[in-house]
Amino acid sequence: MSEAPFMPKATAVWLVENTTLSFKQIANFCNLHELEVKGIADGDVAKGIKAYNPILAGQLTRDEIDVCSKDHNRPLNLIKKNQEVVVSKERKKAKYTPLSKRKDRPDSVLWLVKNFPQLSDGQIAKIVGSTKSTVGLIRNRTYWNLSNLTAKDPVILGLCSQLQFEKAIGKADRRVKREKKLKEKEKKLKEQEEAKVEGTSNEIN
Repeated sequence: MSEAPFMPKATAVWLVENTTLSFKQIANFCNLHELEVKGIADGDVAKGIKAYNPILAGQLTRDEIDVCSKDHNRPLNLIKKNQEVVVSKERKKAKYTPLSKRKDRPDSVLWLVKNFPQLSDGQIAKIVGSTKSTVGLIRNRTYWNLSNLTAKDPVILGLCSQLQFEKAIGKADRRVKREKKLKEKEKKLKEQEEAKVEGTSNEIN
């Protein structure tokens, strides 16, 4: 299997809606089944998933899409090396964020809260360069300017790199799995204790 783009289903949604690529090309690029891509086109699959633009995300070029649209036997090539170079350069930049981007932070917080609820307030604050208190207010829908916010992808806005984004989501997913396992373990122990108490009570009676 080839390396898939970030948010493959959302990327597939965008490619189906905005290109004339074949279902097979989109499926191979996004590591999905061809029937799954057809389902996206028919509106049966990926309902409610927001389209993710791979061009703005730096994973595809318009030229690559145009060439592949004319030749349906040609596979789409994921831009990966360029992406990593950009990430390394971003890390060396000063932490100063222009005023225009600072205004985008609450919009990005809203987008992350809506699409990735598993991310903690601290993680979201780190991704967009905001504060935990602001994230908490937006999550609880008590932020002063909530009605004027528009959910926007922080990667596309340039508030964080795609690599940072992926790492944060992976970390959050692992934490959720750990918490789920812990809860299941606690539930089993509680049930065992209740069964023991019930058994003891029956013996006494």
